[in-house]
Amino acid sequence: MSIKSVFKGPWLWIILIAGVVIGVLSFSGSADGYREVKTATMVGYFNDAKIKDVTFVDGDQEVRATLKGDDEKKVKATWLGQDQGSQLVTQAQKMVDDDQMNAYNVKIPPKNTFLSVLLSFLPFVIFILIFLWLMNSMQGGGGRVMQFAKSKAKLMTKDTPQTTFADVAGCDEAIEELGEIKEFLQEPAKFQAVGAKIPKGVLLYGPPGTGKTLLARAVAGEAGVPFYSISGSDFVEMFVGVGASRVRDLFEQAKDNAPAIVFIDEIDAVGRHRGTGMGGGHDEREQTLNQLLVEMDGFDVRGGVILIAATNRPDVLDPALLRPGRFDRQIAVEAPDLAGRTQILKVHARGKPIAPGVDLEAVARRTPGFSGADLANVLNEAALLTARGAATTIDNEALDEAIDRVISGPQKRSRLMNEHERLVTAYHEGGHALVAAALPQSDPVHKITILPRGRALGYTMVLPDEDKYSQTRAELLDKLAYMLGGRAAEELVFHDPTTGAGNDIEKATSLARAMVTQYGMSERIGAVRFGEDNGQPFLGRDIGHSRNYSEDIAATIDDEISSLIAQAHQEAFDILVDNREVLDSLVRELMEKETLDKAEVARIFEALNRREIRPAWTGSETRLPSSQPPIVVPHRNGSGRDDREDGIVIGPDTGPDAPPVDEPQPGESPTI
Repeated sequence: MSIKSVFKGPWLWIILIAGVVIGVLSFSGSADGYREVKTATMVGYFNDAKIKDVTFVDGDQEVRATLKGDDEKKVKATWLGQDQGSQLVTQAQKMVDDDQMNAYNVKIPPKNTFLSVLLSFLPFVIFILIFLWLMNSMQGGGGRVMQFAKSKAKLMTKDTPQTTFADVAGCDEAIEELGEIKEFLQEPAKFQAVGAKIPKGVLLYGPPGTGKTLLARAVAGEAGVPFYSISGSDFVEMFVGVGASRVRDLFEQAKDNAPAIVFIDEIDAVGRHRGTGMGGGHDEREQTLNQLLVEMDGFDVRGGVILIAATNRPDVLDPALLRPGRFDRQIAVEAPDLAGRTQILKVHARGKPIAPGVDLEAVARRTPGFSGADLANVLNEAALLTARGAATTIDNEALDEAIDRVISGPQKRSRLMNEHERLVTAYHEGGHALVAAALPQSDPVHKITILPRGRALGYTMVLPDEDKYSQTRAELLDKLAYMLGGRAAEELVFHDPTTGAGNDIEKATSLARAMVTQYGMSERIGAVRFGEDNGQPFLGRDIGHSRNYSEDIAATIDDEISSLIAQAHQEAFDILVDNREVLDSLVRELMEKETLDKAEVARIFEALNRREIRPAWTGSETRLPSSQPPIVVPHRNGSGRDDREDGIVIGPDTGPDAPPVDEPQPGESPTI
C-alpha cells in the first residue's frame, strides 16, 4: 500500500477516528496537576505522616495526595488490589483520628458517555469503512464507492488510436453497410429527403476472428460522433437491477450527446433467450435485457443513438432483440474468400519487410477457411520466425512454416520416434494422400509430412484450389474415404491398426451422421431432419438437443452410418491395393525427406490408377421416378437457348422417360 493510498478513501477516516480516540483518552488522564510517583513512594509518605490530605479514586485505582510543606506538592500513584486499597483507607482514617492528616476522600469518577459510546461503536465503524474500501476496489477505485449504477462504457476520443475502413479488408459488404450509417450521421438531409430513417441497431455476427470488433473500431474512427464502447459482461453484477441501471445510464449519456454510436461487444452475455435456465424470469441478466429492449425501442424513444452489437452466437439471442425496430440490420461477417484473404494479407503486411519473391495471393490460396485473425497470426508468426533466424526479410519458407504452425501448432523437435513408428506414420499419412489423389472429386494434396507437430505425429494437407460453399454427396463420400485412408493403409501393410486413426474415425463418424440426419443423403431414410435444438442455451450439447424419432428410426440411422463408414473404408482399402507400388514409393521418399510438397507429391502420383466419377445418385428408396424434363435456366445473355453452354440444369431427371444426359468422362468434371 502506497503512502498516497493511506491518505485517500476510508483509510483517512480510520486515521482521524483513531486520533480522536487517542486524544480523548490522553486528555482524560492528564492535565490534573498531579505528579506521578511510584506506589512504594506513596506508601512511604503514609508511613512518615507527610500527607496533608488524600483522595482515593476508585474507578482508576489511583491515590492522589497533597504533601505537607510550604510548596504543598501534589503526587499520585496507582494502587493494586482491593487489600492494598483497604489498608491505605484504614491507615488514612487512623492518621485523621491522630490529627496527622487533615482529611481523606473516596471519589468515584463519573463515566464519560461520549467516550463509552465511541468505544462501543468504533469496531462497527471500522468494519463498515473496510467494507466500503473493498467494494470501492471491486468497482475500480477512483471514488466509485456505491456507484454501481454508473455505466462502464468508454468514450472514444481523438487521443484514442484511430482505426479506419482502410484498415479493414475481406468484408466489403459489411463495410458498405456501416459506411452508409456513417454517411447518414454526417449528411442526414440526403436520406431524409427521400423519407429514409436511420437504422436504430446493427448486429454483426459471425465466427470468431472475422473482424466484428475491428469493424466497430473502424466505425468509431470514421464516424466523427461520440462513440461509446462497452462489453456485454460489464452490465451484469451480483446485485439484481444494477445492469438495468447501467443500461439507462449509458443511453442517457448517449442521448445527451446525440448523434452518437453505442457499441456492445459480445451482446449474447445479456441478450440470451429469456425464461431459460434455472434463474427464472427475474435474474439480473433478464432485467438487464428488458431494460435494453426498452431503451432501443420503447414507449419513450429519442432518436440520434445507433446501437452496434457483435456476437458469435446469434442463435441464442432473444427474438425480441432481433426484430426490426431494434436491430434493423443484421450483417453476417463470415470467413473471407480468396480475394478477401489476399486483401487482408496485404493490410497486415504493411510495415513488414516482405521478400521480393513472395506472392501473397499464393499464400491466400493455401489458407482456405482462415479468418482475418488467423491470417494476421500467420504473418506475425512468419515475422517472429524471420527474427529468430536472424534474417531481414520474410520469405516463402517462413510463411510456409507459419501456416503449418497456425494449422497444427509448433513442430515437436523433442519428440523422437523409433523407426517402426516413423514407418507406421509414413504409411498412415501416405494412405490419406493416395486415396485423396485417386478420388476424382477430392481436393488436391498440397503437403505430406511425418514430422510431429502439435498433437499429431504427422499430417496430410488437402486443400481446395478455390473456395467452396457447398458440397455434393459424391464429394462427401470421397471425403469419407480419404479420412479412412490412413487406417486402411495400416491394415493393408501391418495387419495391425494403431490408435493414430482415432481422430480420423471420429471425424468420419461425425460426417456420416450429418449426411444421414441433417443433409438427407441416406438412401433408406431420405430427406428428413432427425434431432432438433430445443432452444435451451444453458443446457449441455446432448441435453440441449431433443430426440424426435423412434427407436426403429434410431436403429436405421445407426445402420446407415455404419454402412457409409464401411463402404468408405472398403473403397479406401481397394484403392490402396490397386496402387500398392505407388504407396511404397511415396513412403520411401517420406522416410528420406520427411516432408513432401505439392510438386513432389504430383510427380510420385503420375502412375496412380485414379477412380472414375461416381454414378448419379437416384435418391432414397421411396423416391418415385418422374417423366418431367430437366429445368433449364436461361443464360444471362437472355438467349434462352436450351444447351449446356448457355443454361444451368437445375434437376436432371433420372426416371425411365428422362432425356439422355451426356455422362462425364473419367477425369472430367460433370457439367452443371
